[in-house]
Amino acid sequence: MAIQQISFKLPEYKRGFHLITNEVINQLSNLPQTGILHLFIQHTSAGLCINENADPTLRTDLEYVFNKLAPENDPNYLHIYEGADDMPAHIKSIITGNQISIPITNGKLKLGTWQGIYLCEFRNSGGNRKMVATVIS
Repeated sequence: MAIQQISFKLPEYKRGFHLITNEVINQLSNLPQTGILHLFIQHTSAGLCINENADPTLRTDLEYVFNKLAPENDPNYLHIYEGADDMPAHIKSIITGNQISIPITNGKLKLGTWQGIYLCEFRNSGGNRKMVATVIS
């Protein structure tokens, strides 16, 4: 078994769901014939997910639903000192999670036909997001 690990930063994205499949692939060199890619985001106010990559209206709808689930300016939030978007961002990141795993087959990520890797940015100004990619073969 071989393990490779790299850390990289994503550019700053505005709030929303952003397809980052190509950015992730560009960070990876010489994927093994078979294995697993494990991606981890080192933040508590953003998340990762795999979802449809074809219709961009999906991203708008996801933002809408997540904002209904964890709205800003809820008077019951106690954790408010980092801004109105902070506590909802933490809630949303719990829902999406902070890591995903993808099989590697024939030296490529084995995503489904309509699947892509998403950065789920839940802050209005989240900054560059740090990622760790671990390839196990």
